[in-house]
Amino acid sequence: MGPIEDDEHEFEEEEEEEQSSTTEKWKKHYSSKHKILFVGEGDFSFSLSLAKAFGSAHNLVATSLDSQEKIEKKYSNGISNARELEEMGCIVVYDVDVKVMSQHFFLKTQRFDRIVYNFPHVGFLYPENSHCQIQLNKKLLKGFMANAKALVKKEGGEIHVTHKEGDPYNKWDLVRKAEKRGLLLHQAVPFFKDDYPGYDNKRAHGKLSDLSFAVGEASTYKFKLQTSLV
Repeated sequence: MGPIEDDEHEFEEEEEEEQSSTTEKWKKHYSSKHKILFVGEGDFSFSLSLAKAFGSAHNLVATSLDSQEKIEKKYSNGISNARELEEMGCIVVYDVDVKVMSQHFFLKTQRFDRIVYNFPHVGFLYPENSHCQIQLNKKLLKGFMANAKALVKKEGGEIHVTHKEGDPYNKWDLVRKAEKRGLLLHQAVPFFKDDYPGYDNKRAHGKLSDLSFAVGEASTYKFKLQTSLV
């Protein structure tokens, strides 16, 4: 092969690589072209699962309530997952409280196509079905919804909450909490952990924070701004 043919061959390879990097890839409800904010991440395994499915994390922002030091203590793979995400182009942000995140110095400058919160929970402060525990989780959802509404794109943006079904979780009033904040449910679909290879949902609290919990029957609730549904 001559020098001109070599140059043409290299150009074709570069063009193919460029095309493959811009090709839209889907994983369930999520596209590689969506700008996605993940909140309340445990060991960052959910956001990493999507990043690997997309082959890139350049449109992803993954956040945790915990500091980097806490994550290192709580999860065996938390820091390594965060590093891998960053290497793939993800912005990883620590110390993000979903109840006030719309005021966060970086997040408040952004608008997202999707905001994802899997299994919101304040921690095991009281028995799961006690009135106090339910009220605290309702307060968490209320704060999250108000802040997510400020960060989601008005046109086509969606807020996704994956939530366990049945008692006592149905007492958290997820849909009503959203409606009171101008967010309407447009779809709820069954959630299956196996759809996201590598995702390891964590208890996140107490001495057993690195252990998984039984997902059981769960759904992903998709909310949109009322104005975008008109």
